Amino acid sequence: MIQLTHWQPSLPDRYLAMGSDALSAGIEARRRELGDQLVILGHHYQADEVVRHADFTGDSFKLSQLAAEQVQKRGAKHVIFCGVHFMAESADILTPDDVAVILPDLSAGCSMADMASYEDVIDAWEAIHDSLAQQGWGGRLIPITYMNSSAAIKAFVGEHGGAVCTSSNAAQVFEWAMAGGAEPETDAEQDIKLFFLPDQHLGRNTAAAYGLDVETQTCVYDPKKTRAGAALGGATPEQLMASTVILWAGHCSVHKLFRPEHCDAARAEDGDARILVHPECCREVVERADLNGSTEYIIQQVENAAPGSRWVIGTEVHLVNRLAQIARKRGVDVRILSDCQCLCTTMYRIDEPHVLWSLDHLAEGRVVNQVRVHAEARRWALVALDRMLELTAPASMVD
Repeated sequence: MIQLTHWQPSLPDRYLAMGSDALSAGIEARRRELGDQLVILGHHYQADEVVRHADFTGDSFKLSQLAAEQVQKRGAKHVIFCGVHFMAESADILTPDDVAVILPDLSAGCSMADMASYEDVIDAWEAIHDSLAQQGWGGRLIPITYMNSSAAIKAFVGEHGGAVCTSSNAAQVFEWAMAGGAEPETDAEQDIKLFFLPDQHLGRNTAAAYGLDVETQTCVYDPKKTRAGAALGGATPEQLMASTVILWAGHCSVHKLFRPEHCDAARAEDGDARILVHPECCREVVERADLNGSTEYIIQQVENAAPGSRWVIGTEVHLVNRLAQIARKRGVDVRILSDCQCLCTTMYRIDEPHVLWSLDHLAEGRVVNQVRVHAEARRWALVALDRMLELTAPASMVD
């Protein structure tokens, strides 16, 4: 359903031999040359040397919306997305067909998004329905996918009556689905189950906040177990029947590194510091934290923090370091929850050499690394996105 190549050719040696000052100067020169024809977007998890060249920074969906807004405002024809491939797909979905969305390094994927392949999801959907039907269940299964998923998965969800969510609006989308989703006028007594993709932790944390007992009312479908021969992704038919939410066995490779013992150590070291984590962290970490929320929520909490306050934050290291540097000027202390290398390694593949290489080709009239979503996938993915937009406020459109 998606025309996307994840193989990235090696850069010419001259880009790899250039120092940061020369790379920066080259990028800025190309930006001036291309003018309003170009928009550069930088995700919060990018390294500082890349973010400094961005016209806009933000989370994935916010940046995709900005891309659509700015190409219309400026008449831009090229978007350089310094993020990962599912983000570039979303930008392609939301921008006109004649706008080229470029990912400077096509190998910059997302491990979470890659954990839910279209074929595995189709197999799971059919197996879950078959198992439930054999047990006499006559309700509806409504899929929800996190923004951190491929366009193919967003399209699947849109075609099957579901919606996309961000970490800011997951609770609202969850409530919408539990109320019947796209078909709220159906029999009020009909049993509703949710199929949450691909981040099990965001799904579990959202279910808990909704009031479900995650021990008895959720279960996990693991496609790797299915491929190894286990039926139903390792879940039992009884678990599927008892569960209100069926979680996909996906996770964020960054946020899974934060562990409950890190929270316990932070408490022991400084009992007055506030622990703030992303809801992609596991349930045990979220339970021990004072606050949890999206990347934008984390940024807002630090920006509004009182001077003298101390914060321990569980999210990607580049963002935490950037927040710490800014907060220090206001007398706010910020540090990361764990000293391990909690960085998004695939995001880190987008660097100044790849950005300059992409811009050099554009300046010479060639488009490289364009990300295109197939028209049919685009159509259904937009359905899933529009459902989210219809029920959530603009302030919730962040990850």
